[in-house]
Amino acid sequence: MKRFAMIGAAGYIAPRHMKAIKELGGTLVAAYDKSDSVGVIDSISPDSEFFTEFERFSHYIYQLQRNETTKVDYISICSPNYLHLSHITLALRMGCDVICEKPLVLKKADLEEIQLVEQETGKRLYNILQLRLHDAVISLKSQIDQDLLENPDKQYDCEIQYITSRGKWYQESWKGDMSKSGGIATNIGVHFFDLLYHLFGEPILNENYFQGSHSSKGKLKFKNANVNWFLSVNSEDLPEEVKGNQPTFRAIKIGDELVEFSKGFTDLHTISYKEVLEGRGFGAQEAVCCIEMTESIRNQSLIS
Repeated sequence: MKRFAMIGAAGYIAPRHMKAIKELGGTLVAAYDKSDSVGVIDSISPDSEFFTEFERFSHYIYQLQRNETTKVDYISICSPNYLHLSHITLALRMGCDVICEKPLVLKKADLEEIQLVEQETGKRLYNILQLRLHDAVISLKSQIDQDLLENPDKQYDCEIQYITSRGKWYQESWKGDMSKSGGIATNIGVHFFDLLYHLFGEPILNENYFQGSHSSKGKLKFKNANVNWFLSVNSEDLPEEVKGNQPTFRAIKIGDELVEFSKGFTDLHTISYKEVLEGRGFGAQEAVCCIEMTESIRNQSLIS
């Protein structure tokens, strides 16, 4: 039975990590968040130690690490994006492997720092890249790989849309601060940029047409694909056919084929954790390209 601790237990995505730990037979030993709105722990791991002060949490973990029978195997990180670098490197230095929510970090230089700490400690960082594990994406990649095997010069004209409705709280939170979240393209788009890399390899052109507080759009060119993308947290951008029925719409269009995968997300964190525990998780190197893409989008001038 693997033992886990968690940083960012009151976060939006934390319950999915807690659920994955429980469903795979793990134990959530301790959790930290500066907010004490963590009642979800009662239904998942009521015996977990909980701290609202990071110094007390880290001291407790260091104490556990002295004994083979109490030591923590993994620290799961669900904290705000801009804190990931500090939390990841500290967790590695505590002697734990790390599972971190997306995006790992906001800059490639930060990822390189993490990789140095991995080398220094001998511990591993794993990234949640759950779209790669979605059934529709697995089928899509298989189809594309087969097509390119038969015709290496084939070109795909693609569109990617992700609209996930968020209320007024979003802009008031750290997520609405580009210096902390990385902006719309990073905070809600990083999985989709990773998906494009997963399907088509590294981009050769990255253009940003619009970057606002609620939405962002641009174009990516790959060896075998031209991709127009649009991301939004505004419910008004939902397609008419889903407004009032579902708050989120995710779709990839390849040629005339629409691959819609708004459903099937429920268990992807559990599947991601299972992959890590069985030695097949996605390491830090897997995140390099999408971090480069989102950093470039954030920093480049808009294309008119």
